[in-house]
Amino acid sequence: MTVRLRPHHLLCVLTYVGKGYTPAFTANLTAIAARLAAGEEVEIVDGPDAVCAPLLDDPEAHCYRSNVVARDQAAANEIGARLTLAIRPGTRLVLDAALIRRLRRAFTANRVRSACDGCAWHTLCGTVATSGYAGTTL
Repeated sequence: MTVRLRPHHLLCVLTYVGKGYTPAFTANLTAIAARLAAGEEVEIVDGPDAVCAPLLDDPEAHCYRSNVVARDQAAANEIGARLTLAIRPGTRLVLDAALIRRLRRAFTANRVRSACDGCAWHTLCGTVATSGYAGTTL
């Protein structure tokens, strides 16, 4: 199978420590992180993805907001530059140990974090990064 992710969620999974917006969201992201850790392939998508799924019943879901779309674009640009790979809908990759290390180094060095500006989880993710990614699922 393939996990469909929007670009900024590539950053979210790097620091995921089992916290989320709702219990359903957290359970879903925990399952997604386990699939990624098992080597399941990622397909980049435009708009709501597998992570967003538990939030989409809410008519006010932030998944469609322009600031989230801007986060996706920033993440795609920065991650793509680090990986020398176009991150766009249809791009496929496997988050293996080497790729995760590269992305985490860039995340810790603030080279791929402009997508995180204004995110409610910014502080938590920064703390996770400075802790050496202790307690992360992936």
